[in-house]
Amino acid sequence: MTGTIEEIRGKTEGLRRPRAKMAPSPTPETRPYWDAAADGRLSVQRCRACSHVYFYPRDFCPVCSSDLVEWIDCSGRATLYSYVIEHRPGPGFESDGPYVVAVVQLEEGPRMMTNIVGVEPLPESLPLDMELTVQFEPRGEMWVPVFAPAGASA
Repeated sequence: MTGTIEEIRGKTEGLRRPRAKMAPSPTPETRPYWDAAADGRLSVQRCRACSHVYFYPRDFCPVCSSDLVEWIDCSGRATLYSYVIEHRPGPGFESDGPYVVAVVQLEEGPRMMTNIVGVEPLPESLPLDMELTVQFEPRGEMWVPVFAPAGASA
């Protein structure tokens, strides 16, 4: 293709296909987490040796290094710990921008990165410590936990 940048953009604009949002690829360590999400449950791990509850999934406790770990279901309640409002959407999120990428603190203790949905992506709509509840969003064949203000529906 030849021509000015504007001419080339005009010719290729219609050729761009919307990308699908990236879907996670489970590993043996994360499979129970994704299976629970597919069932509409948020699960994290707890050490049976020291009782520490943690996230992200791994084969050993990050506090005492014990491999005596188990999966537990969470309440689905969290608070907003930190966030950014993404104005330059990543692949698959083009029609969602701007959107909120956040770290939430689960009621059980661990923090996790997620998206906040069901609220305007404005700082005045996102007070820190806002009460949140988990929802699940389909991404390909997977279900990804996202959080909405408590009492909001998807």
